[in-house]
Amino acid sequence: MHCPNTGSMRNCRAPGSRVWYTASGNPRRKYPHTWQIVEVDRRHLVGINTSLANPLVEEAIGNGLVGSLAGHDGLKREAAYLSGAGRADFLVSLADRECYVEVKNVSLAEDGGAGLFPDAVTTRGQRHLRELAALRRAGLRAMVIFCVAHNGVTEVRPADSIDPRFGELLREAAAAGVELHAYGASYDLGAGTVELDREVPVRL
Repeated sequence: MHCPNTGSMRNCRAPGSRVWYTASGNPRRKYPHTWQIVEVDRRHLVGINTSLANPLVEEAIGNGLVGSLAGHDGLKREAAYLSGAGRADFLVSLADRECYVEVKNVSLAEDGGAGLFPDAVTTRGQRHLRELAALRRAGLRAMVIFCVAHNGVTEVRPADSIDPRFGELLREAAAAGVELHAYGASYDLGAGTVELDREVPVRL
């Protein structure tokens, strides 16, 4: 079974946990199945397939869930930063100006319902925050959207004990005007579907 997650998967890997997976039907695949969801603490569902985060956020933007991006007239995937060093997940075109969007998947939660990001040190994530802050200084809109894959999360915070530099940069980016949003996932196991359907506060 393929595990489509390159993070540490803290709190998502306890032996004996129930999991849900999909079958590819492709006999040529080395691992014919793909792990999608794990049950944690015997009550919460967590999507561990990080490749779904961007499609879920794109769907949420299209459905108008991201209020400040509602009414957009275009969305481009993998848009180059002004610096030329890397690409943002999305560039959303609006009537007044464009907005660069970075997506981060949240699967780690602590007791009390706080979702934490990241679950491991992320130099890539740090670089993204620097790029977004630079975009704001250039007068463009920039946004981080946390895709909350843990359905027991009630708020999102930077995981300062895991990656303190990311937390520092996230606060600096917010102070520079980078918009921070988080949206929680709901799972319909019978239908085999998942969607982002609610906003979750981001606490710094």
